Amino acid sequence: MVPDVVAPNLKRRLSGVTATIARLVPVQARDISIAATGPGLPAGVPHVPLIRAMTAPRDRWRVWHARRNTEMLTGLFLRHVLRRKYRLLFTSASQRRHSGYTKWLIGRMDGIVATSEKGAAYLDRGADVILHGIDTEVFTPPQDRPALRTRLGLPQGRLVGCYGRIRPSKGTDNFVAAMIDLLPRHPDVTALVMGRAVDKDRAFLDDLKARIAAAGLTDRILLRPEVTVDRMPDWYAALDLYVAPQRWEGFGLTPLEAMACGVPVVATRVGAFEELLGDTGRLVAPDDVPALREAIAALLDTPPSDAPRARVEGGFRIEDEARALNAVYRRMLA
Repeated sequence: MVPDVVAPNLKRRLSGVTATIARLVPVQARDISIAATGPGLPAGVPHVPLIRAMTAPRDRWRVWHARRNTEMLTGLFLRHVLRRKYRLLFTSASQRRHSGYTKWLIGRMDGIVATSEKGAAYLDRGADVILHGIDTEVFTPPQDRPALRTRLGLPQGRLVGCYGRIRPSKGTDNFVAAMIDLLPRHPDVTALVMGRAVDKDRAFLDDLKARIAAAGLTDRILLRPEVTVDRMPDWYAALDLYVAPQRWEGFGLTPLEAMACGVPVVATRVGAFEELLGDTGRLVAPDDVPALREAIAALLDTPPSDAPRARVEGGFRIEDEARALNAVYRRMLA
């Protein structure tokens, strides 16, 4: 059976969109008939085969909730070529002007969701603003951080993390530069970079490795491959501090994931980071490595606080996001 709402994930590799779908759809499914479709999703996510979604009976309207251009295009194909009864919804996380092609696709959607007020300002049409939320039952402070680190093969002492795709726009090189400067002054601190570099960013990653080796810090700036979505909460909970050094970001969910685990955050003033952090962390301008370094040092010297976790619980719970999206679906289905 094809549910009332289909959330496509038409990308096999792990991405922020994939992570969003994997965490959000099970929560939405408590209150509405919804399933994801496509590859790369973990077990436990309500799922309908793509071929079944594409041949859904024409007995009633359904919602096709796209988050990528390919998924918007597929939705148009389903409705106008295969004549399936889909209302088309698109979530835009971008905070920049869209290309002409993307604008053309967006113009043919029945509804638009923006993930921040800043993002909505870049759209040429009205949108429902629904900020991302975090599952605070999954992302939670650890009961025994030393034991968790031992299980993950991580050192004790203090641990500073930077996660996600390894590429210039993510500012991974600025994080490495800041830690190269900082670590000699903090002998108990280890930095952890975790993520994946695609082929076009391989030279960027190789340069980072060379800079780390030249500084003699290969054993203190650790590079780890990405892990599956369901394993990420442990890797945040193991940290003392999380750094989001992006040069550009559409929304940026990783600070919320860290904060939900009780981890303070240093972030750049891009994406939705200012809206997310409030006064619980430190914000610096993108590409300002000295400011990034000093903000990291300041938070390392600040006693642990419940403020990051409380910030998430107070306004960024995944239940809030699910409820708002389900209301949009019901309006479109009415």
